[in-house]
Amino acid sequence: MRQLLAGNYAVAEAVRLARVQLVAAYPITPQTPIYEKLSDMENEGKLTGIMMRTESEHSAMAACIAASLTGVRTFTATASQGLALMHEMLHFASGNRVPIVMCNVNRVIAAPWAFGSDQSDSLSQRDTGWMQFYCEDAQEALDTVIQAYSIAEQALLPVMVAIDGFFTSHFIEPIDIPDQASVDAFLPPFSVPTRFNIEDPAYVNNVVNPEQYMGYRQRSFEDMEKTRPIIREVNERYQRIIGRGYGVVEPLNCDGAEIVLVTSGAMTSTARVAIDSLREKGLAAGLLKLKAFRPFPTEEVQEVLKDVPKVAVLDRNISLGKEGIWCQELKAALYPLACRPEVYGFIAGICGADVSPDMIEGMVFQALNRAKPERVPTWVRRDG
Repeated sequence: MRQLLAGNYAVAEAVRLARVQLVAAYPITPQTPIYEKLSDMENEGKLTGIMMRTESEHSAMAACIAASLTGVRTFTATASQGLALMHEMLHFASGNRVPIVMCNVNRVIAAPWAFGSDQSDSLSQRDTGWMQFYCEDAQEALDTVIQAYSIAEQALLPVMVAIDGFFTSHFIEPIDIPDQASVDAFLPPFSVPTRFNIEDPAYVNNVVNPEQYMGYRQRSFEDMEKTRPIIREVNERYQRIIGRGYGVVEPLNCDGAEIVLVTSGAMTSTARVAIDSLREKGLAAGLLKLKAFRPFPTEEVQEVLKDVPKVAVLDRNISLGKEGIWCQELKAALYPLACRPEVYGFIAGICGADVSPDMIEGMVFQALNRAKPERVPTWVRRDG
């Protein structure tokens, strides 16, 4: 079935189709419509689970952790300061190996106060032990949330699905909604070890000594590595049943490219227009969309970019004192290559600032015309 839906509503439809049993959340712009739509679904009897209205995002994540430990499929959504407030509980979620799925609607972090899209809120949580996937549009968001439950419940690790605030969350576009029977065929009923049972009580999250703690962290690291084939298998199965699929990376015109532009999230759609324009002008330019952030698709990135002379990374985020976060990760992934491309970092679109196809073309030409990358990223703004 095809409907015109905003990205937030597409996420809510995915939660309904996944037969989530508990939704715990606290409203914050631009995430609020997800929660409002799910509340409407509950009121209309379309949501099989229940809504929990919490007093903060910290409490919402705590509720999801507790419910998940009892064997309940859970969901929450947040953004910006809300995700920052959750930070402590994100570690507890991954540490307790609960397969929570959360949608984070990317929004700039204060101060100053602002509301535009910026990936720094979710990327700053990169070491919390959550898998992270970044979606280009609302259709990908719907499909990724459904896939996330299958991935999380096999890996016993939580998953964060990120969409751009306002660009994806509020933009209305045609969405193909799979039927319930197809989703049920893809995603079986929730069944993980119940680790909190009042009939057989046990203590969760014991205090450990240093050696035990290090062993646990090594196990967590190894288990995150083991999610790579799970992610591939889940996507392949979803493609067979539903008819759509998304790789952890998506290369476009990268073979034989003189330069490849690397993007993530909603800016990828604008970059597609820019790359088409550049190729019409005779420039061998390619595009690499990064979807997975954790685990980072190192081998896939190396395979696509191993023979490319130059790479330009477009970041809608900034790590103060370093550079764009995707750029950092990409450089680390490419470092082992014997002949690696030069990587040029660009910062644009912070707080939802305009990023047009002509601006992106300008970034590509800047990278091509420079003899070598600068130590710091290049800031690109419409006002110069």
